[in-house]
Amino acid sequence: MTVTLPVPNAAGVYTFADDLMHAHQQWTEHLAERHRAHDHRIIELKAPHSGQGYLIEMRRPAGRPVLVIEPHHDDFALSASGTFLTHPRPLTVTTVFTRSTSVHPALEGTYGTESVVSDLRNREGAAALAPLAADRILLGHRDAEPPYRPFAQDRLDRITEELREIAEAHPDAELLAPAAVTRHPDHLLVQTAAVRLGCRWFWEDLAFWPTYALAGCDQHLFRVRTRSSLLSELVDITDVVLDKVTVLHMHGSQMYPARKMYRPIRHAWTTAADLLSGTGAFAERFYRTESL
Repeated sequence: MTVTLPVPNAAGVYTFADDLMHAHQQWTEHLAERHRAHDHRIIELKAPHSGQGYLIEMRRPAGRPVLVIEPHHDDFALSASGTFLTHPRPLTVTTVFTRSTSVHPALEGTYGTESVVSDLRNREGAAALAPLAADRILLGHRDAEPPYRPFAQDRLDRITEELREIAEAHPDAELLAPAAVTRHPDHLLVQTAAVRLGCRWFWEDLAFWPTYALAGCDQHLFRVRTRSSLLSELVDITDVVLDKVTVLHMHGSQMYPARKMYRPIRHAWTTAADLLSGTGAFAERFYRTESL
C-alpha cells in the first residue's frame, strides 16, 4: 500500500499537522491488515504516556554495529531514527542523562517527581527503540535544568570515562553522537565527550525545541565551534517517515499533544530540499569530520 504523504509546502503548511496524522492513520490501518493476516514482522508498541497501541514492522539489523550516545531518551529517536528504520544496523544506545523532571508543561501535574518522570521516560525510550532491536545502557546522570549554564569540566571528565568503558566493550562499533547544533549544555557535553572518544559521525539534533537547533544564533555558534570541520550528509527517509511518526508517538511526555510531532517531520521535509532533485521528500542530516 502506498499512502500519499502530505508536504508542508506553500499550501500544505496550513494543514500539515492534521494531514500527517491522517496519513499516519491510513498507514496504521494497512499495518493492521498485515497483522491480522499473521504477518509476524508487525509488532505492537504501546505509548507509555497515553497507553495507546501502535503497529510497526520489526527491523532486522545487519552490518557493522553502531554505538549511539544520546543525551536524553528522545534525542536519537527525534533526530536519527528514520535513518536506522531505513538502514537497520545492530544498535547499542547509551543514554547519559536519565534522571529528569522534564515533561511537557501540561503534564507536570500528572508526573510530579523525578522518580516518576525518570521511570516514564525510561519506558518511552525502551518502546521507541524496540522496533530497531536496540540494546540500551542507562548512565543515570541528572539532566540540566533552566536557566542553563555551561557544563562543569569535572562532570565532562567523569562522563567521558564512563563512556570510554562502554566504547572499549564495543570495539567493533561505529560511534554516533549529537552534533550539538544547540546551546543545551547536555548536548554540548555529550558531543564533547564523544569527540574525545574518537567519534566522527554526528546527527543534527532536533530535540531541544525552544531553539530547535536552528535558531540563527545557535547556527552561528555551531559554525564557530566546528570551524566548518564537519561535512553534511543527508539520508532519505521518505519511505519510513510514517514509521518514524510511530516511534515519536512513544515519547508522548515530550511531544504533547501528539499532533505537535509534525515539527521534526516538517524539518525533515525542509532538509530534503538539499537532496538531489527528485530523490526524496523527507531526509535526516548528519555530519562527518573531514578526515573521513
